Parts: sequence; structure tokens; C-alpha cells
Amino acid sequence: MLDRLKQLLRPAETKTSRTARLIALESPGRARWTPRDYAALAREGYIANAVVHRAVKLVAENAASCCFLLYEGAAERDRHPLLELLARPNPRQDGAALFEALYAYLLLAGNAYVEAVTLGGSDARVRELYCLRPDRMRVVPGEDGWADAYEYTVAGRGVRFDQQSAPVPPILHLTAFHPLDDHYGLSALEAAAVAVDVHNSAARWTKALLDNSARPSGALVYDGPDGAVLSDGQYDRLKRELETTYQGASNAGRPLLLEGGLDWKPMSLSPKDMDFMEAKNAAAREIALAFGVPPMLLGIPGDNTYANYREANRAFWRQTVLPLASRVGASMVQWLSPAFGEGLTLAIDTDRIDALASDRSALWERVTKAPFLTVNEKRAAVGYGAVDGGDVLG
Repeated sequence: MLDRLKQLLRPAETKTSRTARLIALESPGRARWTPRDYAALAREGYIANAVVHRAVKLVAENAASCCFLLYEGAAERDRHPLLELLARPNPRQDGAALFEALYAYLLLAGNAYVEAVTLGGSDARVRELYCLRPDRMRVVPGEDGWADAYEYTVAGRGVRFDQQSAPVPPILHLTAFHPLDDHYGLSALEAAAVAVDVHNSAARWTKALLDNSARPSGALVYDGPDGAVLSDGQYDRLKRELETTYQGASNAGRPLLLEGGLDWKPMSLSPKDMDFMEAKNAAAREIALAFGVPPMLLGIPGDNTYANYREANRAFWRQTVLPLASRVGASMVQWLSPAFGEGLTLAIDTDRIDALASDRSALWERVTKAPFLTVNEKRAAVGYGAVDGGDVLG
């Protein structure tokens, strides 16, 4: 009887990973800031580098343009409150704008945060969604090692989001895989940081070269009597005249007037300088590789990996855009399921993607020529529902 009483009084068990507590042993309950300078990466990358800017825009805009199909079990739902929320997440943004920001943050910071606004209390209905800046958010680990709360700070003022305060956690934290961090993700921009520095340095070097080449590129040689050199006054006067008369874009191509034994020796780019320009293109290809964008789509010279632009665009959608959009859709459904019901699935409507039209045509041709499939099996293979009387060979 006593043993049975002890079992009844024992607190309810909660399932969790046995290793999760080890994650929080170092600083339980204390906030952990992201270990990198997001602002510096974004400034030197997205803002100051054209390759990074275009690569991020290309991935984010195309992924945000994907249309979601909602399935409840095996049945497709054309109208559903979840689809309406994703199409109009808040009064200031449409669905495409919110998802574009989400994908861009994920690429630039390795982390993306979405806030769910509910009515509060036990009401789990989600009214609005907002995408938050990742550099303003920090994770507060709980005793089990996972995020117990999130703190959002702007100009010294902060808001705390307790993850257990509502049926739907107020924050969805999306991360890119990081092999050395338990809470924050690794951004593609950080992986390409060295290539970005090389590319930016090469761009600044090229600009300085163009600025200096606005005057004749070469050297003035003094051919005077044996052992004679220019005096300090003559040297300063010659230098001053070159800077004021021949330097600058407005003086480009202006001829030199030489006197007193001066001779002009023109010079061109050295092989080392030409290698430096190739290093810039190599850095651009490395940046494109980190973001999963074929260099051909960015107009980077010297890359012939794909036979043509169409093939490169198809590989870009298959290998970069669709996996990213599918993962975000799955995370959204899992996060919002307490508010909209279990058994929901979001899938990308690939029929609306022009880049995959050739794949779709090849699938239809293979299905049409398959005599061993019934009509409904053929319809299921191409993503359509069954019809009455379709269980016959077609």
C-alpha cells in the first residue's frame, strides 16, 4: 500500500533528452548573445558587396514567391485560416514581403525569428505574424537546455517572450545548421566572409587604380648630366604639377609637357596585377557557392559549370530554393498547429514554377505512357486527386 501511495504522489514525468541538461550547465537561465557581429557582416556583405546582395535577393525573392498548398491529412484545402494568415500576416506586410525578410535574415544571420500575436490567455488563435531582426534577439536557455524564453532589445528597452506562456509559443526560431553552437545558426555570409573581404578589397583596389589611371600611367625619368639629380625644389614642383594638372577624371588623356631632360616611360598592368583581378572573380564564385547560387545566374565570368542558363536556373530551384522554402513551410505548420489543428501539411506548388516546366512535362509524358497505372494512380503521380471510376487502367 505504501509503495502504491508513493507512485500516486510522484510528480508527472516529462520526456526530454538526457543530454539536454548538459547544454545549459554552463549558464542556466542566462541570456546568450549571438557570438558574431551581424551588423558588420551585413554592412560589408549585403550592403557593400554586389555579389552578396544579388545572391541573397535571388534566393529570398524566389523562395518568397513560392505558393503553398495546404493538406489536411490527404485532402487538399483551397481555403483555410492558416493560408489566409500566411497571405496577410500583418497590416504592414503581405505574405511575400514577410517571407522575403525571413529568408534574407536566415541567409545573412543564420537565424530568423517570427513573432505570433495572439489574443492572450487560453485563446490560441493567431492573428498576426511579424519577422524580427536577429541581431536584437537573444536566447534564454531553460533548465532542459532548450530555449525557455527570448529577449528582444532595442535602444535599451527590451521585451521578453516566454515560450511556455501560450499554447502557441510566441517566437518561432529558425536556424541554419551550426556544428559548434547549440542555440544559434551558421549563416552563409559568415562561411563566405573571407571571400567577401577579398572581393571588397579587390573592388577598392580597382577603384584606386582607376582613379590613379586618370593621369598617364608610367614614370618620369630624369636624363640629366652624369650623376645629376633633381633638387628638392624641382622635385616638389614637378610632383605638385602632376597632382594638380594631370590627376583626376577631368584631366584624363591630357598630354605631358616635358622639359629639362625629363623622359616619359609608359607602364602597363603587371602580371601580378592581372592575377589580382582574377582573384576577385574567384572570390565572387566562392560567394555564389556559399549561397547556393550558380555563378552563371550572377553574371560571374569564367564559370561554365552548366550548359546553359536554363539548366543553371533549374538546378538553382531544385538544390537551393525548394529545400529552403519546404523547410520553412514545415516549421510554420509545426509551430502553429495548436492554433489551426493537427494533421496539416504545407507543400510547395511546383506547378506554378516556370523554371521547372521541363521537369513537369517530362513527368506527364512518363505517366501518360505507363499502361500499367490506373487513371487515379496517374492523377496521384502528378499531384491530382482521385475521380469516380478512375480505378481502371488508362
